[in-house]
Amino acid sequence: MTKMYDLHTHTTFSDGVLIPAESARRAIMDGYAGMAFTDHADESNYAHILENQLRFKEQFNAMNDDFKVIVGLELTHVRPALIGDLAKKARAAGADIIVVHGETITEPVEEGTNLAAVEAGVDILAHPGLITDDVIKVGIDNGVHFEVTTRKGHSITNGHVVKRVLALGGQLVINNDYHTPGDRVSPNMAAKILTGSGLSKLEIEKVFDNNKKIFLRSLEV
Repeated sequence: MTKMYDLHTHTTFSDGVLIPAESARRAIMDGYAGMAFTDHADESNYAHILENQLRFKEQFNAMNDDFKVIVGLELTHVRPALIGDLAKKARAAGADIIVVHGETITEPVEEGTNLAAVEAGVDILAHPGLITDDVIKVGIDNGVHFEVTTRKGHSITNGHVVKRVLALGGQLVINNDYHTPGDRVSPNMAAKILTGSGLSKLEIEKVFDNNKKIFLRSLEV
């Protein structure tokens, strides 16, 4: 099985339980090829997160050849009207990747968040819940990837996301939404989750490749 790149993880800079160094080390030992730190952010903390995570990235990547990290944010419960502006600020502050906390059915995410995220052209719309076709179409036009998640609760709507995104010709990624060591699944388990969501073997390979392409593209930012 191809090694995985996890594009949605959290550290102690938001609600994760591990500092960046331990999170990266555990990902290496779990057989991952690279990872993104995407801590929960809004206007109050995005600059603080990026300043510190970027400092870690510079030191870590300079000392590691086979495993790299990238740094970004998961804009979380940000009012829809503010998402586009905050995404621009985050990129200007050095974010390699922008994820938006989508309208999962397990949290009271404000309606309109999915649409604002795809209109802003973020990299990944995470756990988008019962996303509509109209929103998916905007996301496709703006190059947004839609997340299949391995995380308990958010994964309830994976089947809907996969079915509608593929029907409309959109692109999927798979992420752990990692907060604690128990959240990471093996590449083999990730493939099983994708199979259970209705994907074929070729479609699963495409999803893994999408993760890799986004990671490598973001690494070059």
